Amino acid sequence: MKAIVNWQKNMTFIGKSASGFPVQMDADSSYGGTDNGVRPMEMIALGLAGCTGMDVLSILRKKRQDVTQFEVKVDAPRSPEYPKVFTSAVITYIVTGKNVDEDAVLRSIELSATKYCPVQFMLAQAFPMDLRYEIYEDEGDGNNRLTYQGVWQEVPQE
Repeated sequence: MKAIVNWQKNMTFIGKSASGFPVQMDADSSYGGTDNGVRPMEMIALGLAGCTGMDVLSILRKKRQDVTQFEVKVDAPRSPEYPKVFTSAVITYIVTGKNVDEDAVLRSIELSATKYCPVQFMLAQAFPMDLRYEIYEDEGDGNNRLTYQGVWQEVPQE
């Protein structure tokens, strides 16, 4: 994969990779930026959420789960000292649908974490991740009822 960033002004850069879509990055004013774009570390968190989210949703669709809403939240605290790396992450998959099977969600999370998502697999080598899920029953008219929640845990192989 190739990527390039071009400096615009102050601390604003425009990045492009093979897909060709531009991404504007900037720093806040305390670092000489104008607060005019996403931060590079935010892009890493977004990449993690997007990669695993695409996997989990794709697998749920293959399992014929009736998903009506889907969200992935990443909470990744950073160390207080430079280089201020992520120290851990909690990834929460929020699945809303009709009669969504908990086992299907768990298997989808497992496959993303252990087989398909390169971002998650790579970052898991650098810091621990907790994978949580919430499943809501879509009752229509914007009413959603929590039916399952839990934590996915990898089962150690013997």
